[in-house]
Amino acid sequence: MGIKRISKHLLLNRWRVRRAFPRGALTKIENAIKASEKGHGGQVRFVVEGALDGAPLFSDQSPRARALDIFSQLRIWDTEQNNGVLIYLLLADRKVEIIADRGIDAKVRKAAWEDICHSMETEFRSRHFEAGVVNGIAAVSRLLAAHYPPPSPRNELPDAPLVM
Repeated sequence: MGIKRISKHLLLNRWRVRRAFPRGALTKIENAIKASEKGHGGQVRFVVEGALDGAPLFSDQSPRARALDIFSQLRIWDTEQNNGVLIYLLLADRKVEIIADRGIDAKVRKAAWEDICHSMETEFRSRHFEAGVVNGIAAVSRLLAAHYPPPSPRNELPDAPLVM
């Protein structure tokens, strides 16, 4: 655990998350998820966490491990066809992790998920947060559409982004 990482997490204020993702951006992201789910039978959830605190921070929890915790806490794995996908952003680290449920993960190469994460992270380095997320949702949706054609009769996961 490095002092630089701890400092970044402790100093990242709530207003920085709101600056990166103002209400209008969150609405556009929610609309992107809603629109994408009309084109496939999968379920997409976007979560942005400003910074780690407490035990996750001081145990030096990786963004991947944190994303797995969130995936479980939000029960994204609990979709009928095991096709839920979490797009998780840990803003303090500017790291994106995609956690896919076993149904879709068995059909998509790990490199495909990693490519989407890297593309999003590139956008974030340029401070294009909204565009990075919307483009990431579109890329995930293309993968879901290839394996879970529409329509899915019901929306199993909330479409609204979750800011933690």
